[in-house]
Amino acid sequence: MSGLDAGFLPVTKEEMDALGWDALDFLYISGDAYVDHPSFAVSVITRVLTAAGYRVGVISQPDWQSADAFRVLGCPRLGVMIGAGNLDSMVAHYTAAKKPRRQDLYSPGGESGKRPDRAAIVYANRAREAFPGVPIILGGIEASLRRLAHYDYWQDKVRRSVLFDSRADLLVYGMGEQSVVEVADALASGTDISQLKHIRGTCYATGSLSDIQSAYLLLPSYEAVCEDKQKYAEMTRDSFYEQDPLRGKTLVQPHGNRFLVQNPPMPPLAGKALDAVYELPYVRRAHPMYDEKGGVPGLLEVQFSLTSSRGCFGSCNFCSLTFHQGRVVTARSHESILREAELLKDLPGFKGYIHDVGGPTANFRKVACEKQKTDGTCRNKRCLYPGVCKNIQADHSDYRLLLKKLRALPYIKKVFVRSGIRFDYLMADKNDAFFRDLLEHHVSGQLKVAPEHIADSVLSCMGKPSAGVFEAFKNKFYKLNEKLGKKQFLVPYLMSSHPGSTLSEAIALAEYLRREKIKPEQVQDFYPTPGSVSTAMYYTGLDPFTMKPVHIPKGEEKAMQRALLQAFLPENRKLVIKALQKAGREDLIGFGPNCLIPPRPVNTGGQKNDGSKNLRRKSGISENQRRTEKRSRKSQGKGHKSGSGGYHRGR
Repeated sequence: MSGLDAGFLPVTKEEMDALGWDALDFLYISGDAYVDHPSFAVSVITRVLTAAGYRVGVISQPDWQSADAFRVLGCPRLGVMIGAGNLDSMVAHYTAAKKPRRQDLYSPGGESGKRPDRAAIVYANRAREAFPGVPIILGGIEASLRRLAHYDYWQDKVRRSVLFDSRADLLVYGMGEQSVVEVADALASGTDISQLKHIRGTCYATGSLSDIQSAYLLLPSYEAVCEDKQKYAEMTRDSFYEQDPLRGKTLVQPHGNRFLVQNPPMPPLAGKALDAVYELPYVRRAHPMYDEKGGVPGLLEVQFSLTSSRGCFGSCNFCSLTFHQGRVVTARSHESILREAELLKDLPGFKGYIHDVGGPTANFRKVACEKQKTDGTCRNKRCLYPGVCKNIQADHSDYRLLLKKLRALPYIKKVFVRSGIRFDYLMADKNDAFFRDLLEHHVSGQLKVAPEHIADSVLSCMGKPSAGVFEAFKNKFYKLNEKLGKKQFLVPYLMSSHPGSTLSEAIALAEYLRREKIKPEQVQDFYPTPGSVSTAMYYTGLDPFTMKPVHIPKGEEKAMQRALLQAFLPENRKLVIKALQKAGREDLIGFGPNCLIPPRPVNTGGQKNDGSKNLRRKSGISENQRRTEKRSRKSQGKGHKSGSGGYHRGR
């Protein structure tokens, strides 16, 4: 079956000819494989443009060594749109330790090396070479989070806005559906792209500020943030405050003798408009051209899942969602989600299980408070940090009803919730009905939640609730399970080496894991990616909101903190012992019940090994746990987990 027969947009000139198209209106260049599913940016934007009446073709993962690969569909009439993919290309390629990843989940067969580093820049420059004079429009997560001057972890330096290095004409940030249609309509009407300086959710470069008619905020220049880390922290703070569609100002950042101008954010899609995006005619599978390689692994996680909401008012410092989707939560209607569930039953491989119903945070289905509808989000306050705001009316009744409707469908066996429950918001709800439903109907043995750490000083740097909130949630979780007659467990996501974490806090977290008898299969090491407040902390050593110094684990200490969370692995013992000695905690080296690690490998009778079998036997580790450890060692370095439709899920 050809792609056209299956319902995909054209990817070859022959397919364009079959449609009777002599030229495209827009060419979309994607860093991901072409998967036509609403969790993939390439699909959403191309489907939205097609629904608006434009002829759109797709070139996925072109050979970037030559401009020829960009010309296979001919020269588009109105413009080239470029998205690096669902992840920043550097995150897709490298672990937090800057080691190459073995797999790219958004490439056919998981094959790595199918896109270049900093794909947005490379693709845009090749497109400029292939199509001189044709408008080039950047979008997607990579461009969105690099729209201002930004710290680049992989080069360990501040880079200028991606708009300058890519030589693109316009940058669309955020989710983009409304902005790209407005851009497309303007270009179709004959407006030159150099005149498009008014569209919300876009950035442009200019030599003069005379065209800005509204109030704007002048950020520290690119040169200033390169030279002065406090200026970088100020830029981060001020840009964070303005990411609101109602009260946000235009941002201006000088770059040499030019200016990067960020128009205010586009209001988030809501109601019927949001429903319409998810009800476009997606094929919901990878393009048939990838069948020989087994498809695209990234689809497996979301193929039988339903997106119910967008936005996150959690605002964790390590998460880039505030800078991309924003803090205003909008939700799809029950009817729209039920119609999408109806489509799932006809998909190959569907067995009656909906894997997830959620968004960046599963249990957010409405704005944090009524004030956000008229005045926007609070400029210098957060909804859930340091505690739940008094104006929040935590209510899960709508989400509970939605899940009840889904599990009542005759072709549905089970509906899971896997995209992340914000437990502090859950605990703020005085009605336990949703909590009980969650445990009774939507968990299969384990519920994954993200306390991230147990030291309040570190949690404060993360913008997360205090450790006591998680402990209260944990106790309630097990009490409710006992009442329901269920034996289910919490699986906590934890993060090592976040700014603010010293060796003392890392050791405290390791002791917590020992007390709770938790042996994490994977550990998330803090990853300084563009666009997050925590990355600004990592680079500057300052909290951007208080300008107070923050301890930054780097180099060997960063590795030590990671190793401490998996102290049971033989390959970590040297680093763990070194960390304990450096922190003056030799009391944790020994065979006692409170110790983290034995002082030496156990003698195995002259056999040449590291004593790991005896260590496991002494600590009572089962054969099943040994297999888990083996998988864990293989998985080390895989690192970053992405959220749906982007990266850095607001956990």
